[in-house]
Amino acid sequence: MAITLIPAGPQHVVALGELIQTHGPNVWNWLPEDGVQEHLRDIELGHAHAVLALEDGVLLGAVTFCRTQGFQRYQPPERSGAEHGYVCEAVVRRDQAGRGLGAQLLRAAVQTMQTWGLQEVYIDRHEENAASAGMMRKAGFVEIDTFAEPNRRPHGSGRTTVCRLALV
Repeated sequence: MAITLIPAGPQHVVALGELIQTHGPNVWNWLPEDGVQEHLRDIELGHAHAVLALEDGVLLGAVTFCRTQGFQRYQPPERSGAEHGYVCEAVVRRDQAGRGLGAQLLRAAVQTMQTWGLQEVYIDRHEENAASAGMMRKAGFVEIDTFAEPNRRPHGSGRTTVCRLALV
């Protein structure tokens, strides 16, 4: 059967949390329990959003995203203070890796943010996370900065890479 992409609603939050907790943890991902729970509450309340990939009713992957002003330092002066998009989480079941599902979900999330009138979307990852880097490149994101963040990235280089996708 075909994979279907749908927007997440409050009824999906429990399954989304299980997906993130089961298939999200690895040495490259920073997933503090309290932060994940707060993010799930934001999705339930409509302050953050997610697009889900389902096949035969089984949740295969998800991308969560929101509006933010958290990446202003990367915006040109004329866009200072403008809202932009941020991709919070991208998780695909381990048995679904390599199918391009992450990039497909990421593109769907970006399309939603584009309908909001946002002009750019940001995403970050551990500098050495090759799988995430490939997914981001496939979806059109470009690396714009890498910096030390050892508290959030305790493994490998301890560095975060920020990527941007311009929507205009």
